[in-house]
Amino acid sequence: MENLIRKNYTDKQNALGILVIVIGSIFLLKNIGWAMPHWIFSWHTIMLAAGLWIGYRKNFQGGGWLALTVIGGFFTLQDITVFDFELSKITTALVLIGLGLWVLLKPRKYKTFNNNFRDSSAFPKEN
Repeated sequence: MENLIRKNYTDKQNALGILVIVIGSIFLLKNIGWAMPHWIFSWHTIMLAAGLWIGYRKNFQGGGWLALTVIGGFFTLQDITVFDFELSKITTALVLIGLGLWVLLKPRKYKTFNNNFRDSSAFPKEN
């Protein structure tokens, strides 16, 4: 058990190190004059990153991280322009498609009714 906790802590520390390196690289590229998109340093991108980070830290359990991620992702997609095409025109469609895929692909957590009656030893025999 202790090894599992230590491994989990090490994995999260490695992810934090990678995150700090990525943020530092982005600042370095911006400071040396590399043309960075304006949406990278906006509030909604930070909200999206914070939501994903919190979700990762909590093994994507609970709903707080999801709210941050959805709100940040929605506004970030509205702000991104790719090849002079605004993603805000298709943001709603992308959100609906993503929601539908999540509903279809999420793991099922239900019990079947028939499994409760397979073992007849739990019931007394009739005379």
